[in-house]
Amino acid sequence: MDDTVTRKIQREASEVILDIGVSLPLKEWHIPFRKKPVQWRVTMRRPRLSGQMCITRIYLSMGVTPEELEALPGKDKLRFMVEHGVDISRMIAYTICQGVISRRLFIRPVAWFLREAVEHRFLIGAMNRFVNLMGTESFTGIISSVDRANPMKLRLSQRKKGS
Repeated sequence: MDDTVTRKIQREASEVILDIGVSLPLKEWHIPFRKKPVQWRVTMRRPRLSGQMCITRIYLSMGVTPEELEALPGKDKLRFMVEHGVDISRMIAYTICQGVISRRLFIRPVAWFLREAVEHRFLIGAMNRFVNLMGTESFTGIISSVDRANPMKLRLSQRKKGS
């Protein structure tokens, strides 16, 4: 594996493990008598298991892989956005609303707000990011190294006694 790919995988794995989230920019609002526009951001974090199951169900219903999505030409990407824009915004809303009550009450309003306030390229990028991070392929090296460093695992000299 290439060194840059390995570093990218390690960086993404550490972000997921630390759960720092991904910041998503909203629209810029121009306020009178102010030079710079105000830009709000929303932080998307890895959802809990129930949220991940909802995201996976929505993603599988779309019937597309991230590789196929990136290979689409311009018009087909726009067509995909028209057909599945609601699903994409709902997937991202599950990463923002993580509580039991907020997930029940606010998913649809947050998804609508994301469709209104976030550019489509950020929505598709956020969806690709979280779909890629939900897989386990990048963690196989980490899992094997943790297994080797496990202090509770019996070593070669401890196999006979077990202590």
